[in-house]
Amino acid sequence: MSQFDVIVVGAGGSGLAAACSVAENGGRVLVLEKLAQPGGTTGIAVGSFTAAKTAIQRDNGIQDTIEDHKIDAAKFAPTKIESRNNSQLREFFLNESATTLDWLQSLGVSFVGPNPEPPNRVPRMHNVVPGAKAYVAALQLALRKFGGKLICDAPVDQLLQDESGRVVGVRARVDGILTEFWADRGVILASGDYANNSKIIAQYKGDQFQNIEGINPFATGDGHELALQVGAALVNMDVTYGPELRFIPSSKKPFQQWLPVSGVWSRVMAAVARHLPAYAMRFLIKRLLVTWQHPENALFDDGAILINSEGIRFVDEKIWPDREIGVANQPNKIAYILLDRNLIERYSQWPHFISTAPDIAYAYVHDYQRLRSDVTIRGETISDLAALVNIDGIALERTVERAFPDSQGPWLLLGPLKAYFTTTEGGTSINQEFQVLNEQGSVIPGLYAVGQNGLGGMILWGHGLHIAWAMTSGRLAGKILMGEG
Repeated sequence: MSQFDVIVVGAGGSGLAAACSVAENGGRVLVLEKLAQPGGTTGIAVGSFTAAKTAIQRDNGIQDTIEDHKIDAAKFAPTKIESRNNSQLREFFLNESATTLDWLQSLGVSFVGPNPEPPNRVPRMHNVVPGAKAYVAALQLALRKFGGKLICDAPVDQLLQDESGRVVGVRARVDGILTEFWADRGVILASGDYANNSKIIAQYKGDQFQNIEGINPFATGDGHELALQVGAALVNMDVTYGPELRFIPSSKKPFQQWLPVSGVWSRVMAAVARHLPAYAMRFLIKRLLVTWQHPENALFDDGAILINSEGIRFVDEKIWPDREIGVANQPNKIAYILLDRNLIERYSQWPHFISTAPDIAYAYVHDYQRLRSDVTIRGETISDLAALVNIDGIALERTVERAFPDSQGPWLLLGPLKAYFTTTEGGTSINQEFQVLNEQGSVIPGLYAVGQNGLGGMILWGHGLHIAWAMTSGRLAGKILMGEG
C-alpha cells in the first residue's frame, strides 16, 4: 500500500506524536524512519517537559499563568539570541503545552514533579519516568493501536510534487529499493536538527565550527535539506545550543534505560517516584547529571586547565567558543580537564560543583568518582596520572610546571570530553497551522513541519521546551491535517 492521508518523515518524538495524532483522528498515516529503530534525539534525551497551568502543578498547589511563563521563557537565552525569537509562535506553543501533557498522560506516559528551574518563577519542569524513551514507547503503542504504519530503515531522499507545486508524497529507499509513497492531505517533516551536519553548520555558522559534532550523531538535518528542495525558507540557522563541553557517554547502559518504559510496571514506578523523598530523587537525577550536563565555566575561572591526549595545554580555557573549537581540533577531538589538590578540595563541596541541574542536583568530585569512574582518573603524582591514561609523562610534567608551578598532588583528570552541539534552533518558517512557508512568506501546499524541523524562528532555551514543542507541534499538526484542529 503506497497511498496514505499523511506521510511523516522521521520517527523521533515529534514525528511519532504527529503520526499518533493523525491516526487517533481517523487518518491513514505512514511514518518513515531512516534508522533501524525509532526514537531520534528524543530517545537519548533526559526527557523533561516544561509547561505552565498543568494539572500536575495544580495537584501540587502551584498557581501559574501562561503570561508569567511567556515572560520567564524570555529570560533564558542571551539578549542577542532572544531578540531573534518568534514571540507569537512561542506564545501559541506555551498556551497549548499543558493540553499536550494531558494527552501524553492519556497515552500512558508518566511524570513526576514539577521541578524548579530558575528563572522560571514557579516549578514547571515535569520529568518523564523513567526517561525519554517512555515517550517513544507510549507513542509507538498508541500508533499501533490506532492503525498507523511505521517503516524503519527507510531514508527519504526526495519530496514529490504535482504540476501545481503541491507536495504530494515522498521517495524513500526501502529494503534497498527506491519507493514512492503518496499523501492525500500532506507530508510532515519531523526528522530532527542538524547538529551533526558539518556542511550546514559551516554554511550558516562559520567554517571554524565544522569539526564540532552533534551530541546525536544521526542529527544530520535531513528534513531541512528536503525543505530546501521545494523552496522553503529557513530561519535562525546560525543559532545553536552550544557548542559546549561534555564528557563522552558511558559505554554502560544508563541506569534509567533498564527501567520499564510502558505498561503496568512503569505506572507503578511513577506512583512510587511521586512519593520518594527529595534526597532520593536527587540521587536518581544525579546519575543523569554526570553524563548529560557540561562542566561549569567556574572550573576554568578557578584555574583548571585543558590538555590534549599528548599532555599539552592548547587554549585559553576561559574564552568561549575558542575553548570548544580548540577541543574539536585536537587529536581524536578529545581533551581532559586537569585539577590539582586545591581544586579537588574546592570542587568537593558546596558551593563549588562540577556540573548541575539548577536547584535540583549538584555533582562534585566524589560524584564523578562514584558514578563516572570511566572519566575520572586520580593520581598521586603527574607520572602516575600520565601512565593511567597513556599520556606522555614528560610533556604533561612540562605543562604542569607552567600551569601549576606551586601545586602538589594528588591530581585529577576528568575526561575524555568533546565539544558538542546539543541541538540547533534553525528550522523552516511555518505558520500556526504548521504549513511550511517559502522565502516570500507563501504557503508551500501539502508540506508541514514539526519539532526541530518546524521551529519557525522560536528560541527555546532552557530545559524541557524542545520536548514540549516536539510533542505539542506533533499533536496539533496531526489534528489540523485531519480537520480536527
